[in-house]
Amino acid sequence: MFALVPQFATTPTFSSFFVALSLFALAFYERSEPHEIRYPFADEGDALGESNVGSQQNYIHIRIQQRNGRKTLTTLQGLPKYDSKKLLKAFKKEFACNGTLVDDEELGKVIQLQGDQRLKISTFLTDEGIPKSTIKLHGF
Repeated sequence: MFALVPQFATTPTFSSFFVALSLFALAFYERSEPHEIRYPFADEGDALGESNVGSQQNYIHIRIQQRNGRKTLTTLQGLPKYDSKKLLKAFKKEFACNGTLVDDEELGKVIQLQGDQRLKISTFLTDEGIPKSTIKLHGF
């Protein structure tokens, strides 16, 4: 008798999957107030993480961007009091890579270096006396 039952009859249907997913979502996102949703990756101060928008200007951001294939581009922003041209020249000489200085309307002067230079830049900056707590590494 069991051989006559098709295989798809024993698998869960889409509606049961949807019900299980909605129950998981309700259990995961508990509501503390009727109109407030708590997000798991938001900062504690604000429901949407908007409390630290102005404080991001104090950090030095080092990011990596994927180009084509295995090629990457490292960007550095947030160094307002340092000479960007001299810093770029030192980076290019120290890391043996090419780089350029880009003027962005929103971000100001951004240093772009070829390759993944994130760790090298962070150690270079900490050796020069910049606190490690002000350096933010981003990327994959």
